[in-house]
Amino acid sequence: MKLFSSLDPKDRRMIWVILGLAAAILVLLAVFTPNADPNQNTVPDSNLVGQHGAKAAFTLLQQSGYNVQRWEQPLADLAEQAGPGTVLILAEPYSSEQTDRGAIAAILNKGGRVLSTGFQGGTLLPGNEVAFSHEVTFTGCEAKPDGLSPLAGPSSGTIWIVPSATWKEARPEMRAAYTCAGQPVVVEYPVEKGTAVWWASSTPLENGSITRGRNLELLLNSIGPPTPALRVFWDESLHNPVHTQWDYVSGPVGPLLLLGSLGLALLVMLSFSRRSGPIRALPQAPRTTPIEFLEALGALYRSTGANATAVQIAWERFRGQAALVTGQRNLNLSASDLIVAIERRFGSLALSMEKDLAAAEEACSEDSIKPRNALKIVQSLRRHEETLRAATSHRNMDSANGAPQYQSGETPQG
Repeated sequence: MKLFSSLDPKDRRMIWVILGLAAAILVLLAVFTPNADPNQNTVPDSNLVGQHGAKAAFTLLQQSGYNVQRWEQPLADLAEQAGPGTVLILAEPYSSEQTDRGAIAAILNKGGRVLSTGFQGGTLLPGNEVAFSHEVTFTGCEAKPDGLSPLAGPSSGTIWIVPSATWKEARPEMRAAYTCAGQPVVVEYPVEKGTAVWWASSTPLENGSITRGRNLELLLNSIGPPTPALRVFWDESLHNPVHTQWDYVSGPVGPLLLLGSLGLALLVMLSFSRRSGPIRALPQAPRTTPIEFLEALGALYRSTGANATAVQIAWERFRGQAALVTGQRNLNLSASDLIVAIERRFGSLALSMEKDLAAAEEACSEDSIKPRNALKIVQSLRRHEETLRAATSHRNMDSANGAPQYQSGETPQG
């Protein structure tokens, strides 16, 4: 509270406004967020209590003495521990992975039993003959028993199912237990040591229809009688959508987090930008780098043929520097005058510059000088300028140390 009271009145007012808006948003979400309808979820999950859920079937199996459990790990892990007493229920699985098909085949090869429903579930079974048919529609159908299949049981009752596909009876061992409009909707056939059972949909085991017709008897006959060695695994790993940690932010929590993040971002922006702007000017990017500038300048000289201009610029720079280090007041000295002044100041050092200085003075008035020769002259002037600067620094150091200085041609006295 002490920190809050120490804030500027405008800052306190802004915080109260933001807190009021956050409270209003919470109230609106609590009032207008609709309750989730469990019947909207069409996945036959054994945890769901809606119309299409399968919690009633799962609970019934537990109460009937079956050793049943949910399986949420990869099917390959189940295949490693499967045996003749393993029963796997795939209620409307959603998978086309080859690893899942291999795991199901491994369970059947070990003598297990697999109940799979729907079109996608049929494609996961080995040797599947699942297909779409125009005779089978996505409406409720009272399927009649066909033949003497153990799945139909001794009674002649019908089951209620909403088929999504049919089965092509391509081999004699594939026995149709129930048909709808002449098309198989419940099929049983052996695979190696095990048995595969396919339903055209998961309707018979869903909460809203498990008590209709002979649906419950079909489920129990597809699994088999409960025995001590029988282990039933209700698969939840292949249901779509796959549950992730992001499911916890679904519903009203998601919009609340989004609006809260936007409010926090707005608060940060207002806190830092309401009273002042940037604390320093943004750096201006240079138009060109030094290398690009030199290349552009060289291209300009080359296009206009102004080689003598470049030499003249270097010559004026050297002449001004030489006049400064030799103590001359006149900055417009000729090459011969510069040689005399340099010789008087530095002695024999002028002999190495005489030829280059004369060539530079002559090139300033020669418009037809070649670029290569102009470059050599500019480089020589730059080199002689560095020599003069180094010689001047050396003489100044000798003077500071008390050493006597002599003009050209002078000798020290006894």
